[in-house]
Amino acid sequence: MTVLTSLSLPARIYKAAHLTGHFSLRLGGTSNEFFDNFRFLADPVLLHDIAEAMVPLLPPEAEVLAGPELAGVPLTTMLSQLTGLPTVWVRKEAKTYGTCRLAEGADISGRQVVMMEPMIKTGQFGLNICKQLREVGAEVNYALCVIDWERGAPALLESHGIQERALFTYKEVAEAGQNS
Repeated sequence: MTVLTSLSLPARIYKAAHLTGHFSLRLGGTSNEFFDNFRFLADPVLLHDIAEAMVPLLPPEAEVLAGPELAGVPLTTMLSQLTGLPTVWVRKEAKTYGTCRLAEGADISGRQVVMMEPMIKTGQFGLNICKQLREVGAEVNYALCVIDWERGAPALLESHGIQERALFTYKEVAEAGQNS
């Protein structure tokens, strides 16, 4: 279901993705709140508007967009549609059959690849993806995200020569959503 377009973009993201209830967390423990990025990625109007707002974040030297499975795939696909840049989808690990590739889609060898994620928390997952892309020949100097959770990701990525560019911080999204 499409979130009301009369709200600001961060408020729309919050309204689509913020859930309350009882949730088990990946790193252990539970929470009565959960932020489900698949909820804003699955809304075609909201996803289009997010990708459109991200276009100016792309560095001019970008040649290929890289989206980690699973959440990075719709975001990079939509941004590819808006910019004409080819896309590569990055597996958690290279498959052991067929092409045996880690990254499927465009050729990335020697090209400027921008890694894209819906949300970056600590930056460790994105850093691992960037390192893997570098190992197969890509030049990766930028990581773009819709939401930075402000848990130290920019500093971690920067220490490896990767600049993070975030559309919003989680605080901006939460404040906009709670105030709408």
